[in-house]
Amino acid sequence: MNKTIRRASVFCLLLVLALLGRATWVQAYQARALADDDHNRRNTIAQYAQPLGNIIVAGSPVTGSKRTEGGDLAYKRTYEDGDLYAAVTGYSSQAYGSTQLEGIYDEVLDGTDTRLQNPLDALTGKRSAPGDVVTTIDPQVQKAASEALGDDKGAAVAIDPRSGQILGMVSSPSYDPSDISGTTDGDTWQKLLDDPDKPLVNRAMRQPLAPGSTFKLVVASAALENGLYDSVDEPTKSPVPYTLPGTSTVLKNESATAPCENATLRVALQYSCNNVFGKVAADLGQDKVRAMAEKFGFNTEKLDVPVRASKSVYPSTMDKAQTALSGIGQFEVTATPLQMAMVSAALANDGELAAPHMVSEVTDAKGGTLEDFEDGDTKRIVSSSTAEQLRSAMVTVVEEGTGTNARIDGAEVGGKTGTAENGVDNSNTPYAWFTSYAKDDSNGQEVAVAVIVEDSGSAASEVSGNGLAAPIARKMMKAALQR
Repeated sequence: MNKTIRRASVFCLLLVLALLGRATWVQAYQARALADDDHNRRNTIAQYAQPLGNIIVAGSPVTGSKRTEGGDLAYKRTYEDGDLYAAVTGYSSQAYGSTQLEGIYDEVLDGTDTRLQNPLDALTGKRSAPGDVVTTIDPQVQKAASEALGDDKGAAVAIDPRSGQILGMVSSPSYDPSDISGTTDGDTWQKLLDDPDKPLVNRAMRQPLAPGSTFKLVVASAALENGLYDSVDEPTKSPVPYTLPGTSTVLKNESATAPCENATLRVALQYSCNNVFGKVAADLGQDKVRAMAEKFGFNTEKLDVPVRASKSVYPSTMDKAQTALSGIGQFEVTATPLQMAMVSAALANDGELAAPHMVSEVTDAKGGTLEDFEDGDTKRIVSSSTAEQLRSAMVTVVEEGTGTNARIDGAEVGGKTGTAENGVDNSNTPYAWFTSYAKDDSNGQEVAVAVIVEDSGSAASEVSGNGLAAPIARKMMKAALQR
């Protein structure tokens, strides 16, 4: 054979072997990665080839699907009361992906979850009928929260303390996911991204901010659990004025005439005495306060409900002055409304925290259960005695203290107000907080709530937890007690 022909034959053979090797590598090793690649449009085409499954609230879907006109995507997602439930559902967009429950359960909702397949579907590769996601949300609680927040920037969460079921979750301002579910919604999407109020952010669980005086419930729990004080009615050692340790800075109280000097924990919660809780935190030390905060859920990296909440933070490596400031929910302490609702829920539930969750079950197209979430999966946070004493003190706050706007006739209501500084030297509008619980012995209903109002348009001097946040919590609690 001619040497040139032989060399060309060998070269061609090597090319063929290389092509075979590449094809084998792609099909055997890269197939899954290519199939799952975000840029693979076949996935999007398949996802929207049939109507999606639904997210269910109180037995009725709050989502739907609509046949599209033209294009290669047959269906698009629609929403009932989209603004109302956006903090729960998230969005499913042909252009921008999926978030929240839509994102977590996308394979159930589009029918690709292997648990939906019967044996024949598995053999033939036929797409299964999509499943549904059943939530724990109570529509009346959700509506009460949304209407009460109105145009205020903020968020609210309601939890059943006994079961951990999330009954309501609202973030304001909101948005309608229907407006961004297609492929031609670029202007709306950009407007949402450019909005300084960040409507796409779920403030209820994804934006931790300084909790202010609501954090005093955690500090009071630490004081009782560590034996610093034996009772909420035992006088504390809390001078007025109280100077932050190692500094010349005086920690001021909101009211100069409040009976805060050596006040009991009950009175200190009633009047929100900064000197008491700053001194308590400094006396306990940051490690004991942090240990209690972490029992309630602070510093938890993976708090999934099942959407993952941002971490609420109790800091470390503080000096004594900073530890004192942390005792009033300032310095670098941050919390989400979900976290502060968990604090009240644990105290309301005799010191046990039921794992919060907003999905009760995931079902197939015929209603069969693929996954369920047990109610009442609890862990003890504080003793029954500590919980009882703090509930009693929280009732005093509502009946005689700074939380009177949360009162509900015929129900036991306990709460704690908070006004958290915002910005350098409190240069921005303070945050108004309220966390609370309510019980109705006539029907056995219970609820725990946390509300933050970031900005209501009020002057800074008019911002208070009782004035802005407590009325919202009251409306939510009232709706929950009427279930």
